[in-house]
Order: sequence, then structure tokens, then C-alpha cells
Amino acid sequence: MNKESVDKYKKRIVRQYLILIFTLVFVLATLFVGAFTYRFYKIDIENQADATVYDKYYVMITDNYKADFWKSVYEGALATAKKDNIYVDLLGENLSEGRSCEELMKIAIASKVDGIIVYANESAVMTRLINDAVSNGIPVVTLYGDSARSDRLSFVGVGGYSIGKLYGKQILGILEKKSENDEENLETKVCVLASADTQNTGQNIIISSMQDTINEEAGDSQNISVSIVTVDNTNTFSAEESIRDIFLSEEVPDVIVCLNELNTICAYQAVVDFNMVGEVDILGYYDSKEILSAIDKGVVHSTISINTDQLGEYSVSALYDYYEYGNTSQYYMADITLINKDNVADFINKEGKDE
Repeated sequence: MNKESVDKYKKRIVRQYLILIFTLVFVLATLFVGAFTYRFYKIDIENQADATVYDKYYVMITDNYKADFWKSVYEGALATAKKDNIYVDLLGENLSEGRSCEELMKIAIASKVDGIIVYANESAVMTRLINDAVSNGIPVVTLYGDSARSDRLSFVGVGGYSIGKLYGKQILGILEKKSENDEENLETKVCVLASADTQNTGQNIIISSMQDTINEEAGDSQNISVSIVTVDNTNTFSAEESIRDIFLSEEVPDVIVCLNELNTICAYQAVVDFNMVGEVDILGYYDSKEILSAIDKGVVHSTISINTDQLGEYSVSALYDYYEYGNTSQYYMADITLINKDNVADFINKEGKDE
């Protein structure tokens, strides 16, 4: 065999080896892709098999689905609903951009949901939207904020009068301790952080009840001035700016009363930032981990805890009773609890056990 023939033979052998290797790689790749595809196909089939078909579909509409307060309310509603094979969706959570409660109401009505649970107000626009939903056969439960003039089914909330009395008594307790150390009867400045929403009747009841409690129990013996500062709660930044302006003013209040979770967090952060811990007493709202920790550290004097599980549970129960029995109670009130230095450890321990 001459050299030319040997070279051709070697090339043919190399070519055959390359074809064999390519074929082997192709087979292995095909098997890998097939196995990979089958795995996800199997998972998809299993997910479809496990998917639950619910009897009814409700939506919950809030002004800030990211807040711990509303997340907790939603969890209570969802847990209650699932017991009766009902699903509750926190509307707006999966949308790319934030929407107002009114815009979300329009989406819910157009979607023809089975029930709406909404953080409402007394505005004419909200009243009309609720009435539109009801006229389209969708029962509406107002949650935490009411629209009393609308055709809503029920209102689920908290006792604003009771909360106001708790705030009033806390203020008097703070002043009593301070008077033990101060001989002079100096004016005590109380600042209430109120929402810019003028249609929020709930906060108006709280403020009125707080002032009545102070006037009735203190009388002329205490020199107290109460001011109301409007806070833009559109987002965290705007709330922070509004509250920081209070600390940049010539006269910083002695007591700051917060009527929501966001303002409580912003207020105590401002107290820390301006090095006024112990000089300004904060009366907070809600019992998030952050707020409980601030009470434990002595930065926040006390806070009002709302039973958010009850708010969620009662909202779903109102709709369930309507479908099941044709009617339901017009008012549901959730429990409230005062948390201060004396009992905050119990709540912190409870949070730890729940995790």
C-alpha cells in the first residue's frame, strides 16, 4: 500500500471517528433535552392537577398593599375564605404600577368578581363606584374606612371612639409623669399626624374622642394644646418629608400621635435622627416588628394594636353570610389592644413563636 493510499485510509478512519463522536454527542444531547422537557412537562401537569377550582372569587382593595398592616388583614381574609372554598385576591399586588382604590374598583367591577372588600372613604366618587358594583350584582364590604351613604353591604372596622380614648388617657399619663419632675406648669404641645384625606371620617372620630377625653379628665388642671398636622401618605418619602418638617420647626411637640403604621415608623425614625429620644413621646399605631422593637427600646411610648385577623375574617364572613342567608350584619368591629413597655415583651415573644 503506497503512501497516498495510507493517507486516504487514515483520513477515512478519522472521519468515521468524528461521525461517531458527533452521533454520540447528538444522542446524549437529545436524551438530556428530552429528560429536561419531560421534567417540566410533568411539573406543569402536576400543577394543573393540583389547581383548585374555587366556588367564588373576591378581591380586596387597599391604599397600600405593601404595608404590613394590610398584608396581615389580607392573610386573615384568605385563610377564612379558603375554609369555604373561596379565593380572595389582593388586587393591585400584581400590577406593574400603583393604582388608586378608585381605579382598582373600576377594574374589579369590569372583571365581574363575586365580591369586593374595599378600603373606602366618604367621597362622591367612591360612593358612586360602590353603587355601580352593587347595581351590577357585586356585593361590597367596606373595610377600615367606610362609605356610609353608599349601598355597601357591611362595614368592617375598629372603634374610633375607643382608640381616641386610649390616646387621650396615654397623653394624660405622660403629662402626669412629667409634672412630677417639673414644678412649672408649662404648656404641653400635642401634635396629631392626620391623613390628607379629608373624607376619612374614622380619623376624625379618633381625634374628637381623644380631645374629649383630655378635656373631661384633665379640665383646667393641665395646660395642653392640640394641633393637627396633615401628612401626605402617598408614599414613604412624602410622609418622611412631612414629619421631618415638624422637627425642623421652632417648637417641636412634646407628644406626637400617629394614626397609621407608616407615620409611626417615620416619626420614631425622625426622633432618632434628631437625637430627641426621651424628649418627644410617640403614640403609635399598629404592632409591626419594627414598632414593637421601638417600644422595647424606649423610642416609642406605646401603640394601638389592631386585630387584623378579625378584620380579614369579618370581611369574608359578611360576604359569605350574604350569599348563604341573604343578609348579614351591617357593622363588624375588630378588637384593639394597647401595647406599651409593660406588655411589649409578650407581643415580641408571640411574633417569634408565630415564625
